[in-house]
Amino acid sequence: MLTIESLTHLGLGRASDGQSLLPRVLPGEEVDVAQDGTVRIVTPSPDRVAAPCRHFKSCGGCAMQHASDGFVAGWKQGIVEKALAARGVAAAFRPIATSPAQSRRRAKLSGRRTKKGAMIGFHAKGSDALVEVPDCKLLSPALMASFPALEALTLLAASRKGEIDLTVTETDQGPDILVETEKELTPQLRVELPALANRFGLSRLHWNDEPVVTINPPAQVFGGTAVVPPPGAFLQATRHGEASLLAAVEEITQGAARIVDLFSGCGTFTLPIAKRAEVHAVEGDKAMLAALDRGWREGFQLRRVTTEARDLFRRPLEADEFRHFDAVVIDPPRAGADAQVATLSASGIKTIAMVSCNPVTFARDAQTLINAGYAMGWVQVVDQFRWSPHTEVVAPFTRK
Repeated sequence: MLTIESLTHLGLGRASDGQSLLPRVLPGEEVDVAQDGTVRIVTPSPDRVAAPCRHFKSCGGCAMQHASDGFVAGWKQGIVEKALAARGVAAAFRPIATSPAQSRRRAKLSGRRTKKGAMIGFHAKGSDALVEVPDCKLLSPALMASFPALEALTLLAASRKGEIDLTVTETDQGPDILVETEKELTPQLRVELPALANRFGLSRLHWNDEPVVTINPPAQVFGGTAVVPPPGAFLQATRHGEASLLAAVEEITQGAARIVDLFSGCGTFTLPIAKRAEVHAVEGDKAMLAALDRGWREGFQLRRVTTEARDLFRRPLEADEFRHFDAVVIDPPRAGADAQVATLSASGIKTIAMVSCNPVTFARDAQTLINAGYAMGWVQVVDQFRWSPHTEVVAPFTRK
């Protein structure tokens, strides 16, 4: 018998033998592990709950449905605390903001043809096995309603042996779908696919890099301004998560007249902020930047927004380039932005709103700023990837 002593940042339980890392267990539990690796809970934790989704044991999409919401909230905040402590940084935390169940508005699913038709789902943990998820408690009702369309697309796009990837995004105009497949877009498919899109009420359909049909431009609304992102472009996973991050960024940058938004994407922060301040949006993806600019030009009562296509990893803004701005918003990908943060720390900018989807790189970049004379205020953890190990963070940094 083993005792679970703690959880890793991936949600695996460290057992008392000092070697085993076990899934779907909780600290303090006593467990038996069979020779085939099956784990039997002997003494359950008070934080153990019945998983709300019947697919939990087989699907690899969620890792923590066996734990209470309170436990998961504390565990996720603990991940950020440990990352900061490893860098010698202490923080005051605000209450975690957790997105509700069935709120994920964008997902990348897999599709496979079967003898009876097609199956859509996620892969089992660490496996190529595809698991159907007709009662998924993670995806929004609108995404679940798109499954018949995804099955029809799979019949056209997948071979008998291979799988396809289907990125589907919820929009008010209907599902926006990107199909990634090895199958070529033939003249026959160019006829069949638009008919399929009409039948299932899709807003837009792309086949690999090729546009098939746009029936209604699939707009996302950022602060009241409609933007049509490129197919498969980055989007905050839930509306709740986006609103939580935006509220924190708005609070941090309140009163700033000129703001630079680094890694701006399609304008998640840029366009809401533009209702009260001038914004310079910098982004490496030209298509996303073009969508942002188009949205601003067609928007209503927005301050001036300028855009700059720039690889901030290879060519970060230099310290003197920040002299025109009162505040910075920075939301890099998981790798963080060490080169950009290095030049930012050498600038005279007074206010920084840092958003991150990786506690480890957030802690690294926070330490750089603190060592350069910035003070970190409160830390807000945002959990929009419910039941997963993923955690997002936002915090203010100000010049002392």
